[in-house]
Amino acid sequence: MSQFFEIHPDNPQKRLISQAVSIIQQGGVIVYPTDSCYALGCHLGDKRAMERIARIRRTGPKHNFTLVCRDLSDIALYARVDNSTYRTLKSLTPGPYTFILKATNEVPRRLQNPKRKTIGIRVPDNAICQSLLGELGEPMMSSTLIMPGNELPETDAEEIRSLLEKHVDLIIDGGHCGFDPTSVLTFGDNGEIEVNREGRGDLEFLN
Repeated sequence: MSQFFEIHPDNPQKRLISQAVSIIQQGGVIVYPTDSCYALGCHLGDKRAMERIARIRRTGPKHNFTLVCRDLSDIALYARVDNSTYRTLKSLTPGPYTFILKATNEVPRRLQNPKRKTIGIRVPDNAICQSLLGELGEPMMSSTLIMPGNELPETDAEEIRSLLEKHVDLIIDGGHCGFDPTSVLTFGDNGEIEVNREGRGDLEFLN
């Protein structure tokens, strides 16, 4: 049976954040809010936790997880970016975007797209998520909480509780955070940007 924390969306309670991070560090799978929708998260590189998330979502072995980061300070460790790309990322973060970038050797192979050697990176504009990442001190592996057969993510923490309380270790109720997924942008070798999915993030800057 999972734990259920009601965490203030603007002023997250430090005690609850610390407990949530402890659950992540011990191999737990959590449900947490972002600036676009609820997501599933676990410790970076934890294969067993990743497999649990894949079972919840019923995704195949090629499902791409995203590295959720507090800011861009770790980006050079996990992704190859030139100065122009970095400036673009900086202008869009924090925000509801997922960036597909060339992965470095520091990224566990099972997190990379096997053909393109890419990694998805995200910096959410959400106080609970930012507090979790700050306490954790490193990125978290994440996947949007979309249940099998559904097209839209889950948005209500109580409904998520009824669905997943036997399958995850913690559900964080951070209020309604929307059901629009992130905009997904792939950055090419020559600076070109491909829109893979148009979501909550504004794409006017591309015009």
